[in-house]
Amino acid sequence: MKEFFITGTDTDAGKTHVTSLLLKLLAQHKKQAIGFKPLAAGCEMAFDQLVNADALILMESATVSAKYDVVNPFAFAPPIAPHIAAEKVGVSITVDKLSDAYKNVKQQGADIILTEGAGGWALPINKNDYLYDWVKAEKMPVILVVGMRLGCLNHALLTAAHMQSMGINCVGWIANQVDKNMDEYQANLDSLKARLPFPILAISPYSEQTPKLQIYKSLLSALSINT
Repeated sequence: MKEFFITGTDTDAGKTHVTSLLLKLLAQHKKQAIGFKPLAAGCEMAFDQLVNADALILMESATVSAKYDVVNPFAFAPPIAPHIAAEKVGVSITVDKLSDAYKNVKQQGADIILTEGAGGWALPINKNDYLYDWVKAEKMPVILVVGMRLGCLNHALLTAAHMQSMGINCVGWIANQVDKNMDEYQANLDSLKARLPFPILAISPYSEQTPKLQIYKSLLSALSINT
């Protein structure tokens, strides 16, 4: 079983968009894949439970089906930081609880699990721990989604530096153009290619129609896709 954690340079970097595209890519190549969204805020009531739009997108894109609470075990209504939302309703999020929830995902029979984070890389889960503590505990390879907009160089390089300081295995990064009017888009992309310490895996250009993914061989290799 292959496992990856999808993180972003900030809240709106496009983690769900990219994770969904990766799940669809895996489906095209007949891979049994599932998405996991352990933490989600900004949920709404449906089917007598809180559900999150991003988690539903992952479920629709996956080739392995699972119950909603398996895909998204921690769901909160307020669109705020998950650890604050959890405190408001008396829920405790810990590294151990996340690992217990992850065991349920592993039992669904997938060949590949794509776990989508929440917010950016340094996301608190309680007063002491961060989501990256769980990622490190699970020894999960990471894919970084860079939201291509003004400020992305700083966000991406700081995130990469912190990952390196923790000994995280980041297998590569994906450029997601979230701002269609970004000045000097190509120059910024080239700067990231030159400065980030791990390879580019794919580019998702801005599109108001069918989402696209420009794939590099490094992505196919990471996902064990033979062409």
